Amino acid sequence: MAMLPNPLPRLADDPTGAELGLSLPPGSLMDTTADGPWPEPLLWCADGPAQPGAWAGLLAGRSVGLLPVLIQEDTTHGGKLADWYLDPGRMSYPGDHDVEEFLAESWAGYVSEEEDPEEELLEVLAPYGQDWPGLAPAPAFDGDPDTTAAGVTAELVASGWLDRPRAALVHARRSADIPAAMGWGGPVNYEDDTGALSAVLRSWEDRYGLRVVALGLDTLTATVAAPPQTVAQAEAIAAEHFAFCPDIITQGRHGSLSTYAAKALLGKNIWHFWWD
Repeated sequence: MAMLPNPLPRLADDPTGAELGLSLPPGSLMDTTADGPWPEPLLWCADGPAQPGAWAGLLAGRSVGLLPVLIQEDTTHGGKLADWYLDPGRMSYPGDHDVEEFLAESWAGYVSEEEDPEEELLEVLAPYGQDWPGLAPAPAFDGDPDTTAAGVTAELVASGWLDRPRAALVHARRSADIPAAMGWGGPVNYEDDTGALSAVLRSWEDRYGLRVVALGLDTLTATVAAPPQTVAQAEAIAAEHFAFCPDIITQGRHGSLSTYAAKALLGKNIWHFWWD
């Protein structure tokens, strides 16, 4: 599928997006990267706080190649959008990566670098051992990922679960590509090519109906239309999450894959990741 031309520059002269079939609130275009201005805007972001229906309200942008995401600004820890580390020139194309190969290498890298005694390491990796267990089987589902994302995201905004969210639009082929398309560097201390992580997100988009709904300075929140419904399913996808973002286990409150699977994944429509 061919990529539509970036329509974001048109918002400079048409700030409401009327010519694109949109009805945008006051907002700003951002083209600032780690190396200076990018030739085209990387995203449009609303000036004011997001309302519960903000994510769903921007879905109309898909017809012109713009996808919605909520931007979280942690102003207490230097997380203002203007200070984000954006570097689209560093990002590879997500479709060029082999997802299982990337996750297997990430898993092996953690195991080989871990200095804990083997017994403690195996406790973290339980119910698996040191060998990569492989990709989780794809569940069957017939739900609408956008409907799930719209409902869950509205609840997250209304409850205050998302910190200072603002509605944004990014020029991207699919939801999984949003982080790489805008040059987001949240996982830079773990992986400096977000294109590889977007490749994994693509796989989850295909298998679980994932939508990337919110990004913070170093956090990513996604919704899934087909969450795991059994312990075995949850543990299988937990292994992928660990290879994707080890910090959620090693520096989180769950301590092991099995605990994380049971408490954070089983039947849950929200997947949340953060990198130290």
